[in-house]
Amino acid sequence: MSGIERIAEAFESARANGRRAALMPYLMAGFPDLETSVEIARAYVDGGADLIELGVPFSDPLADGPVIHAADVAALRGGVNVPAALEVARSVAADVPVIVMCYANPVFARGLERFLDMLLDVGAAGLIVPDLPLEESQDVLAGCDARELALVPLVAPTTPPERLRAIGERARGFVYAVSVTGTTGERQRNAGGMADVLARARSATQLPVALGFGIGSPDQAAAAADAGADGVIVGSRLVRAAGGDGDVVDEVRTLVAEFSGALRDRVLG
Repeated sequence: MSGIERIAEAFESARANGRRAALMPYLMAGFPDLETSVEIARAYVDGGADLIELGVPFSDPLADGPVIHAADVAALRGGVNVPAALEVARSVAADVPVIVMCYANPVFARGLERFLDMLLDVGAAGLIVPDLPLEESQDVLAGCDARELALVPLVAPTTPPERLRAIGERARGFVYAVSVTGTTGERQRNAGGMADVLARARSATQLPVALGFGIGSPDQAAAAADAGADGVIVGSRLVRAAGGDGDVVDEVRTLVAEFSGALRDRVLG
């Protein structure tokens, strides 16, 4: 089964198993250290993750807020490079689709074809490049298509309608809808225009639409599903837990289970 097919199956299975939306927790590879991040990836699976977004450490993560930025810095200081980060994907790729989130510089520094082959080798299902503009994405899309990897685009509340349609036409796997005009990070409440962001994204694609940025509690995840999200992406809350004291693996497993439970269809209990 190809990466694109595995992603489609994950969204379908979440619905079939009684959840209103698929759960996609974010993990920073190599944080708090490489070995623990592998254990955390396993804990995500055990807790009920349908897919995993795996961040590759980078020195200038322009889309990320302070929690994930600090995790980037810590992982890089710990010596985590791209091959080591991708081994985290290998550890769980047989269980859930892993979508690698990597900034453009590490992709092109290694050569596009080589980087995409590395994704295939570890069993990744897709790729997110948050700083890759639509106008410069054709080669990456062609390379991903040749390998049946999903190149997942991001859309924002400020994306104009014509550009939104163009992004939707090129999307693979799912569309990542950014709920706020800002960086990643927990918010006290969901963005007021969340339903509109989701509706606009859905109007531009036949693929599932997953909502991310700012979802930090199970109640907020449930609200995102209520607003029409096919998937819910949770990042900073889990990364913050991974950097805490005590048994962080058990803590993130419990948190993922709570998020998963919040997405359970209320009719089915």
